[in-house]
Amino acid sequence: MSLSEQEIIRREKLQKLTDLGIDAFPAAEYKITDSTKSIKQNFEEGKKVVIAGRLMSRRIQGKASFAELQDSEGRIQVYFNRDEICTGEDKTLYNEVYKHLLDIGDIIGIEGELFKTQVGEMTVMVKNFTLLTKSLRPLPLPKVDVEGNVFDGFTDAELRYRQRYADLVVNPHVKEIFVKRTKLFNAMRTFFNDAGYFEVETPILQSIPGGAAARPFITHHNALDIPLYLRIANELYLKRLIVGGFDGVYEFSKNFRNEGMDRTHNPEFTAMEIYVAYKDYNWMMDFTEKLLEFCATSVNGTSESVFGEHTINWKAPYPRVSMTEAILKYTGFDITGKSEQELFDFAKSIGIEVDETMGKGKLIDEIFGEKCEGNFIQPTFITDYPVEMSPLTKKHRSQEGLTERFELMVCGKEIANAYSELNDPIDQRQRFEHQLLLSEKGDDEAGQFIDEDFLRALEYGMPPTSGLGIGMDRLIMFLTNNPSIQEVLFFPQMRPEKKTPAVELGEDEKVILEILNSQEEAMELNEVKNRSQLSGKKWDKASKTLTKNNLVKVEKIDEVLLMKLV
Repeated sequence: MSLSEQEIIRREKLQKLTDLGIDAFPAAEYKITDSTKSIKQNFEEGKKVVIAGRLMSRRIQGKASFAELQDSEGRIQVYFNRDEICTGEDKTLYNEVYKHLLDIGDIIGIEGELFKTQVGEMTVMVKNFTLLTKSLRPLPLPKVDVEGNVFDGFTDAELRYRQRYADLVVNPHVKEIFVKRTKLFNAMRTFFNDAGYFEVETPILQSIPGGAAARPFITHHNALDIPLYLRIANELYLKRLIVGGFDGVYEFSKNFRNEGMDRTHNPEFTAMEIYVAYKDYNWMMDFTEKLLEFCATSVNGTSESVFGEHTINWKAPYPRVSMTEAILKYTGFDITGKSEQELFDFAKSIGIEVDETMGKGKLIDEIFGEKCEGNFIQPTFITDYPVEMSPLTKKHRSQEGLTERFELMVCGKEIANAYSELNDPIDQRQRFEHQLLLSEKGDDEAGQFIDEDFLRALEYGMPPTSGLGIGMDRLIMFLTNNPSIQEVLFFPQMRPEKKTPAVELGEDEKVILEILNSQEEAMELNEVKNRSQLSGKKWDKASKTLTKNNLVKVEKIDEVLLMKLV
């Protein structure tokens, strides 16, 4: 393992602490009486407190030092005075341990008394401190100049997502996103529980992936010697529970779809699905808009939220627009009664990429997605989808070829999907068979299985039911003004991290790297060579080692050879 100079120094300090008989990773409970937040809320001069957290800054001035301690709720100033901490002759705890062996990022416990400085800042006078964890890697802390300007902030998105633990420490405002996320889940649970509905759990490993059109992840169960799939949706299991006699069931489910990643898609995501017996999609629209108004207010204290340039008003009621009306309005084309070929030709004529694998449902979906979706900024219900797009939905009670389905659109994105659920087992079987034909035709998102057990459940009889699914990650994006799904997931899926090549660098290679590190931009190769003062032979060997191990790159721009760090 290759260590930086700072990491080597910290390990040397760890050894010195051990030599002094100090355990840098003690096991015993450290009993805390207060937090930074409780101290500030209930400040009392002279009060004795015990707090713990990370050392985030320090200003050592001889026998005294001001520092900042950060815990889960904020920061507070702490004052270290040698004679307050070391009341006897032995000053080692301050002079050696605090001044020389502690580092920014170390986790310490502090016993002390509260006081206010001359400028009125709430401060803890340290009477004793205990090292609880030695930090062996420096935190990526931003630098702040005397005027308060911040430089070198830990802002690179990829690094932040890979090292969320560091992100949360050095960018404490990020934590607020996840606090709001939990508030959202709690609010939704409260709303459902108050309505009398029951939270349940259903299988993540499924023998047949159903309930949505998506490509699943596949694994193998050794003991049973069968393939299993990570669930793409929990719909079919929740409906089995409605058959079993529950009036209303819901689940916050981790779903997995083996598809592309972008700013609104992660292969692992959280959905909420709820099914209520004896209801239809009209009732569910009323229920959904009340639910989202309640959730928005619980999370942000208001029914409005800002997302980019838009202010979203979550207050019920929301407009209702049929899919046919939406396509007609934004394309001038009426999809009613059109054949697959007519839809194909129209989609192609307006510049949509289509191919022979697409059935009617997929074609209509592409037309709507390309030409209509982005126009719906405020929460809007898109209703009455063509039957080809909705294999699990009841046919419309009055309009041929349509289904009783709605999607909720916000800022051009779908965040909720709901049906009057199909409970006719004969019709359901035919829809499954149609999906199977599409799959054989080449549509890799169409259903590839017929779930015979689910059909058997329907044959016992499922009462009229309405169901709703909400993408929780996408919803919290809108409630916290985050355009990227990665910002609202603690640990989003990332490409494998590039491994730094394990290469022994000699002094000559280090000289070249030092020169390149001193500049942000690429440098002329001849300038680097001249500044290195290496002989021709040494230069050739060192530069070849660096390029071979992908540490530096040489490229030609306008007849000039440039060298830069990779």
